[in-house]
Amino acid sequence: MENEHDEAATETSSDELTEQELIDAEVIVESVDNEALLAERDEFRDTLLRVKAEFENYKKRILRDQDEVRERANENIAEKLVIVLDACDAAIGHGATDVEPIAKMLIDLLSGEGLIRLDPAGEPFDPNLHEAVLHEEGEGGDPVVTETLRIGYQWKSRVLRPAMVKVKG
Repeated sequence: MENEHDEAATETSSDELTEQELIDAEVIVESVDNEALLAERDEFRDTLLRVKAEFENYKKRILRDQDEVRERANENIAEKLVIVLDACDAAIGHGATDVEPIAKMLIDLLSGEGLIRLDPAGEPFDPNLHEAVLHEEGEGGDPVVTETLRIGYQWKSRVLRPAMVKVKG
């Protein structure tokens, strides 16, 4: 029976100790500077928001870079296919009518993706799009393309190859 009484006494003293620890904890919590905690919280929040914004910008930049790489790859393919179009034009110029459907299909396909043929006969001369290799004297004024010697090509807004032209003016 004494053992039971000792255990009860131990339980009571451990309960009192727990109560004392709770009182000490309350004193500690009350003594903590709430403003410092709020400042630290705000600092962590600002850091989190800054890192989040930087990550969003990074994702946007990566997507933009991927689009640019894809566009450059398409442009390179189009630039290489210009040689095939030149060969088709030469074959058609020599009377090979069997090539016409293939050339038309290739031009239609590439035009749908952004290829623009530069055949400027009758248009004003534009040094950004045309390369003048022959010049005829005219009445003065603005030069005009009188003949296209070699078709030029533009991929979307970039000139792949300027049109080789004869100019009057």
